Amino acid sequence: MSKLTVAILFGGRSSEHTISCATAGGVLEAIDRTKYDVIPIGVTREGAFTLEEDSYAKFVMDPANMPEVHDNGTRILWPQSTTTRELRYLDTEGVVHSLGDIDVVFPILHGRWGEDGTVQGMLELAALPYVGDGVLASALGMDKHFAKIVFAAAGIPVAPGFTVTAREWASDPALVTASVEVLGWPAFVKPARAGSSVGVTKVAEPADLVDAMAAGLAEDDKVLIEAAVLGREIECGVLGGRNGGPTRVSLAGEIVMTGHEFYDFEAKYLDGSGADVVCPTNLTDAELASIRDLAARAFDAIGGSGLARADFFLTEAGFVINELNTMPGFTPISMFPKCWLASGMSYPELIDELITLGLETAR
Repeated sequence: MSKLTVAILFGGRSSEHTISCATAGGVLEAIDRTKYDVIPIGVTREGAFTLEEDSYAKFVMDPANMPEVHDNGTRILWPQSTTTRELRYLDTEGVVHSLGDIDVVFPILHGRWGEDGTVQGMLELAALPYVGDGVLASALGMDKHFAKIVFAAAGIPVAPGFTVTAREWASDPALVTASVEVLGWPAFVKPARAGSSVGVTKVAEPADLVDAMAAGLAEDDKVLIEAAVLGREIECGVLGGRNGGPTRVSLAGEIVMTGHEFYDFEAKYLDGSGADVVCPTNLTDAELASIRDLAARAFDAIGGSGLARADFFLTEAGFVINELNTMPGFTPISMFPKCWLASGMSYPELIDELITLGLETAR
């Protein structure tokens, strides 16, 4: 049986560049080489597509020395039209080489210019099958402002809050501060289009707001300000249905904070003692049924077809959705694969499933 050729895209221009590289390292190590030939394509912080070394060790997660795509001088040349799937590259001497035809692209890109529908649109223009959600679902999942509108319209509880643009903040910060007073302290300020908790700040009083807005607006030109929700942080993995079947949801996991006030970037990736990722977690049958239903509804509401991690708070009144991440962290110790492992699907099997879904839903 002939092997499929998978082009793995990682790195990218967003502030989550290093996390994307670490995610790719996990996939490069675990992907079944008896089934797949792999072409690693790194995207530099400046947006150059380079042919990378096929070495998972180069991109292993190391808090002291996070992996990164450096410009090695090569350039990937994408297919010139929809009539071919030939991938080529330009070497450092300016000579063009063929990498053969590719069957599917696996864009393991986090954040803007990769997870937000932009790369998905590029691949659709080239008629290349790819892993993950389509243009609209990716764009909605990336933009917390519009995602909340869609979730609320689907009857899924969302956190109280409002959106502030850079222009609104610059023109009337006093009005924004007054609006937060009505919302109540503490509150969270978060960029609308960023992930991995980059630029997210918990504000306890008006004096904290200026720095928090600066951090959020450094990532995006609009931010969400949301009331702090008291509850357990519960997450589950979501996969699109096979052959037109229903959306699938894993068992649920929990983020248990051990050394940080909230699950920020440091707690997620740099401080091994900052939080525990537990899956499966202890829920009643009714609670598990509820979160699975809400996760599937949220995924369907944005038009999801590939994968997502659905993040919720479990409050006294029930579940409140925090976000739907359409390209979640995918290292072997990340919540998404851990929850599918608890549900009976190993890490290599999960990679197989995602590639199969990508081929099934080729747009």
